Amino acid sequence: MSFLKRVISSVAEVRSSQTLKQQPLQQQLSAPRRVLVVNSKGGCGKTTIATNLAGCLSSRNHPAVLIDYDPQGSSMQWLSLRSDERKSVHGIAAHRGPSSGTTRSFQMRIPEGTQYVIVDAPAGVCGPDLIKLVRDIDTIIIPVLPSPIDIHACSYFIKDLFLVAKVRSKSIRIGVVANRTRANNKVYDKLIKFLRSLEIEFVGALKDSQSYVHAAQDGLSVVELRNNQTSKDKRQWNEIINWLNAG
Repeated sequence: MSFLKRVISSVAEVRSSQTLKQQPLQQQLSAPRRVLVVNSKGGCGKTTIATNLAGCLSSRNHPAVLIDYDPQGSSMQWLSLRSDERKSVHGIAAHRGPSSGTTRSFQMRIPEGTQYVIVDAPAGVCGPDLIKLVRDIDTIIIPVLPSPIDIHACSYFIKDLFLVAKVRSKSIRIGVVANRTRANNKVYDKLIKFLRSLEIEFVGALKDSQSYVHAAQDGLSVVELRNNQTSKDKRQWNEIINWLNAG
């Protein structure tokens, strides 16, 4: 049996034993939506998507918290470059321990009024660490590059999400974002077919654009750039935000 068929078979077994869990309406209305940006493979653009998501939401008056679990601290570096003139994004450097005299719970506190919590996961996360990360998560976004190696690695990671972290049984919504795409990429088509075979939502595709480099230099999301050349990038982010809000 091919690897793809084994994944599909495993997913079917997980779904057959699931029961949906629903939160009380009051809790759904008051609690911020928690979004985990994760893929076990490095270099797929987790931080790019996490920071742009946080910046985009905040710029639209949806207060966001950005939690950085990646030891490289790239999301916190992006946040340090953000001007005070822009809509504020509250940052939590979760990859570091609490400062002297404070507790971990104090370090991880979420400000009142927060509507979205964006979690930038480290590369290589698996097993017990993956189980801890998905705890209390509402939505998972998986960035993947349209290359055979990245798609293959993504298929293994999705299997871990289903069988190890058991995200389906927790009613966690999952979507995949193709990152750094180019026109007429045949591998991109294979990615779409793979996701459809697993009934995983394809959220959208982000083109390979220098706009992300320019935005990152100033702690911005691409939707905050005042540049006519970013119109396509902004439309792509509109699709992602619409998908997120529809869940």
